[in-house]
Amino acid sequence: MSTAVERRQLARECVKAKTIAFDTWPLASFARHQGVHVYARNLLSQFRELGPQYEIEIRPYVCERADNDANGCAAAPGFRPRRTGLLRFSRLWRFGGACWLASLQRVDLVFSPHCTSLYAGSFAPAVVTIHDVIPSRLPWGSERITRTLRFLSWSAAKFSRAIITLSHHSKADLLELYRIPESKVFVIYNGYDKKIFNCQPADPELLHSLLARLGVTRPYILHHGAVKPNKNLKRLVQARRLLRERNKNLDFDLVLAGPLGWEYGEVMAEAKKNPGVILTGALSDQDLSLLVKGASLAVIPSLYEGFCLPMIEAMACGTPTIASRSSCLREISADALRYFNPESVDEMAACMEEVLENSDLRTELSAKGQLRANEFDWRRCAEETMSVLRTSI
Repeated sequence: MSTAVERRQLARECVKAKTIAFDTWPLASFARHQGVHVYARNLLSQFRELGPQYEIEIRPYVCERADNDANGCAAAPGFRPRRTGLLRFSRLWRFGGACWLASLQRVDLVFSPHCTSLYAGSFAPAVVTIHDVIPSRLPWGSERITRTLRFLSWSAAKFSRAIITLSHHSKADLLELYRIPESKVFVIYNGYDKKIFNCQPADPELLHSLLARLGVTRPYILHHGAVKPNKNLKRLVQARRLLRERNKNLDFDLVLAGPLGWEYGEVMAEAKKNPGVILTGALSDQDLSLLVKGASLAVIPSLYEGFCLPMIEAMACGTPTIASRSSCLREISADALRYFNPESVDEMAACMEEVLENSDLRTELSAKGQLRANEFDWRRCAEETMSVLRTSI
């Protein structure tokens, strides 16, 4: 009797549980140290714990022959990784393979944490995160790449059951560009790693060793994040040079911490003309945290951002931070910082000088930045995302 009851209970659970495939393509090695990788990695980790609470089975795709960080995910209740060799073939996966697999496996929904895989309506219903519309707002590499990225964003906007984006500014851009219903777009802010980026002081010995390894010999101004066009780093290098010309007392190195993304030639050329500009390449999260905590000032000069996790990480560490008045940056920082016109080297340099010369202002920016940063959390991001997924099935 008890066995029959158990079978009926199991049958009810099987009917009730919904399956959501997790497109792990953004967790491939090429995306490490990029914002989309951080986003996908943290959501997948949180989903592993949240699935049973929402009566959902999460199925992340894994492939032992692909260098993909999802391969380290162990199965758990409500969390069953699914093997597929298709992940080894990036172009095939993005332009039909992922959609075909989702349809073949009859999942109820696909969650794609980046709008780089095509999913076709009812054939493979999907919820897609569109982080930003940079390819439609700024020059973006070759014409072919730009056209491809614009097409993928358009397709995700038009054919997804729902769209998640990371700021109200990005939502407004999506609505303007694609003329889609406002009810289809959900704004969910990112979190950040509070165990690594926090206001605990940096270990002096570890920081000294790191700076020696990187060749940083003076107090320094910091930008961290991939070197790519929207980051506006050429003007930051020029602003630091102008700052030194104006005020000889402010002899700071400029550290650009992060991997080389694309279209970085002009930044490299400008850095070579200016001694004291140091490009570190990709760093571990632990080294990056040390570098952020040791900086005299963090500068976010971006022309466009969808969220800007590096800004939040700097604020969370208590590092005085200034940012441009572009896109979502004032929204995300809640007007807690000092702001400048990103297209004006003169205004950027003046803002840097104002903060570096005023210890009271640095203390104020540090306190306000920490307070705002504490409002962002990966668990809350995952719970809000899971709610959108659950209601989209």
